[in-house]
Amino acid sequence: MVQVRVEGLRREYGEGTPLKEVAEEFQTQFPYDILLAIVNGKLQELHKPIRDGVDIHFLTAKDKPGMQTYQRSVTLLMLKAFYEVAGTEHIRKVSVDFSVNGGLFIEPEGDFMLNQQMVDKIKEQMQIYVEAQMPIQKRSVNTDEAIELFHRHKMHDKERLFKYRRVSRVNIYSIGGFEDYYYGYMVPNTRYLRYFDLQLYKNGLVLLMPKASDPISVATFKPQEKLFGVLKESGEWGRKMQVSNVGALNEMIARGKMNELILIQEALMEKKMGDIADQITSEPDKKFVMIAGPSSSGKTTFSHRLSVQLRAKGLNPHPIAVDNYFVNRVDTPRDEKGDYNYEILESIDVRQFNQDMGDLLAGKTVKMPVYNFITGEREYRGDTLTLGKDDILVIEGIHCLNEKLSYSLPKENKFKIYISALTQLNVDEHNRIPTTDGRLIRRIIRDARTRGSTAQRTINMWPSVRRGEEENIFPYQEDADVMFNSALVYELAVLKQYAEPLLFGVPRDSAEYLEAKRLLKFLDYFLGVSSEDIPRNSILREFIGGSCFNV
Repeated sequence: MVQVRVEGLRREYGEGTPLKEVAEEFQTQFPYDILLAIVNGKLQELHKPIRDGVDIHFLTAKDKPGMQTYQRSVTLLMLKAFYEVAGTEHIRKVSVDFSVNGGLFIEPEGDFMLNQQMVDKIKEQMQIYVEAQMPIQKRSVNTDEAIELFHRHKMHDKERLFKYRRVSRVNIYSIGGFEDYYYGYMVPNTRYLRYFDLQLYKNGLVLLMPKASDPISVATFKPQEKLFGVLKESGEWGRKMQVSNVGALNEMIARGKMNELILIQEALMEKKMGDIADQITSEPDKKFVMIAGPSSSGKTTFSHRLSVQLRAKGLNPHPIAVDNYFVNRVDTPRDEKGDYNYEILESIDVRQFNQDMGDLLAGKTVKMPVYNFITGEREYRGDTLTLGKDDILVIEGIHCLNEKLSYSLPKENKFKIYISALTQLNVDEHNRIPTTDGRLIRRIIRDARTRGSTAQRTINMWPSVRRGEEENIFPYQEDADVMFNSALVYELAVLKQYAEPLLFGVPRDSAEYLEAKRLLKFLDYFLGVSSEDIPRNSILREFIGGSCFNV
């Protein structure tokens, strides 16, 4: 017998008892299925046996690691069903491309007709597997065996990925003989995977899954055409550069092609900015360029580089930060924890912003404010602004796409831009890199450099930042005139060397350690490179330092 503590209670079990059996005993205390366990501060799958003296806590899909486990398990389930329905011999490749409105966009290639009938069959097959409660099995093989295995399975992105792995062993997951690799844990069997949907969309399909806010509900798919378009365009950029996954990026680095890759990526980005500037200058009525996007998207650098493009086309841009219209700190609303909430619209003096912007549009001279983040007060330091014929305002702030911010300004005078770091790079065919991971790594590095913040502090704040984005930014992204992707295909290979020391500094006994460990494991896939060849006007410089824009 072994003595353990489970959810704060002392229990005794037979030696070798799997965590799954212990979870079943405690399931009634949880509103959702238990999917994972934290054992002495480390994540473990439920098939693992318990050991004497350990402290056990359980996680459901309400918790971030639990939801990530659910999502990758459903992806494996879908792929098993797809290969069963289409026939392995007819499939060239099935790519899990990117996230779209609560689901994953799946792009299959092969000798088959993807239509509604086929999608219905795949979904039906998935449901059959769920009802059969098929075990999700795990085995460990050496890296050379994994390379050979995925070559046979025609999963060539994985084959290339493992050529640059330092680890000697690889964990392979399987359902009913269908084998695959995932970086992260799985649920014990298919019974846990009851909530999903499958929709035909464009040239692929969307695998819909619940969100952590409601782990047993699958939302109706609502296409976001503009976002989908920019994600597809970013994928095309990756293919043009011959870098659509981490293995391909590592290969470019190993071949000494990194500088060439940087130049091509930056040139593509500059061209896109030039195209946006062309669109703005073709509409003379546009006087307000409104730029919004989530945290760590590179909004500041983008606004500077766009301003340079506008100058080259004969306009005179003036940057305006909406943050300078914060209400005084004593008047700032507080969140549920009692902290100042700078993410909501009510933290902005919307009336004064509209008054000033309206006066500028009318040709009046306006005294421009500066918010003092030390004293928490708006100040006027003698700066004034008057708009002439060729003047244009480049306004940056998280609420810029929300009409409530600029309610009094004529719509015909506004040009709205949504910017985000929409990672176009995936680990391999079936392991996507969440956009939020790229932005979080950017922010960890910038916060440490500019604010002296620890990675632990940034990780702790991230859920609150994400909630603010879900409420104040993402609902308005489709209202933008154009979308701009600020993710650089090479950036994680550069950010690796800055992020790893910060992540290793997160204490093992802290609540943020699991997330830090996950990010470290993720960064281990990349070959690291120096930042010395990164141009000084690159968006990446906003995070690692050395920008010519002093950001």
